[in-house]
Amino acid sequence: MTTDGLIHTPFGASSAALEVIEGVDLTGRRAIVTGASSGIGVETARALAAAGAEVTLAVRDAEAGKAAAQNIANTTGSTRLHVVTLNLAERASVADFVAAWAGPLHILVNNAGVMATPELRTSEGWELQFATNHLGHFALTTGLHKALASSGDARVVVVSSVGHVNGEVLFDDPHFERHPYDPWAAYSQSKTANILFAVEAARRWAPDHIAVNALNPGRITGTGLSRHMDGGVETAPTTFEPNSSDVSWKTVEQGASTSVLLAASPLVEGVTGRYFEDCQEAAPHRPGVRRGVAAHAVDPDKAARLWELTTALLAG
Repeated sequence: MTTDGLIHTPFGASSAALEVIEGVDLTGRRAIVTGASSGIGVETARALAAAGAEVTLAVRDAEAGKAAAQNIANTTGSTRLHVVTLNLAERASVADFVAAWAGPLHILVNNAGVMATPELRTSEGWELQFATNHLGHFALTTGLHKALASSGDARVVVVSSVGHVNGEVLFDDPHFERHPYDPWAAYSQSKTANILFAVEAARRWAPDHIAVNALNPGRITGTGLSRHMDGGVETAPTTFEPNSSDVSWKTVEQGASTSVLLAASPLVEGVTGRYFEDCQEAAPHRPGVRRGVAAHAVDPDKAARLWELTTALLAG
């Protein structure tokens, strides 16, 4: 037990995904990584495949997914890679993906996401960031619950962001139908929702031996996440100190490391309902520092409330 009560590992912000998973054998285990055609998603899939897992790349663009799978095969020698189309913003696409899955699922990495989009809505009128980042992943994960439970020791990894500290879930207006739309408020809401989902899923699914954890991958160079922003991620509004040593950039290989740690490392076996960053469990957020987890994102009452709200939205 550490003096601060948090979980620590030998890895850190500069650790790469393949370093974190070195020596881990995932032979016989099946994994799904959403958004695995680029960025930290493809590096997460690569690390899992390198350790012997059978990996399904769940992607919006099948051609990009096939190219990513071929690249992974070339670098790892894996022959157990699959590419399946998945549009998290559309309920029908998620339902089709779930219906097509057969057998146990050991690892699910909810990695795909969009950030700071203009005001866009899905075919059902849902705000795009909340729909993609939260609702779609909620529907996917709950839809695969039986597959996860049947594995006996599954892990679900939810990629959130330090951006969650800037906003809570608007329980009375999650789709910005009455509030003025703000791309960063919508993003923060969706990332808070990611963590709240992990908190409640961990509680509900503990009897099924399904571990669910969330994480902040850090600021990553070379990804398409900031494609909707005129000046890139550097334009993000922030209350953090601009020259803080806590603000640093990572490569995609470093950005994927915390996801891989939570997905496969024996160092966090049995850990659930937590939030990590830089391969460590995060401390509570402090104003002025670009680190930590906000109290509103791990509030068990809000987590339960969000679960009920989401269930109702998806049932409508």
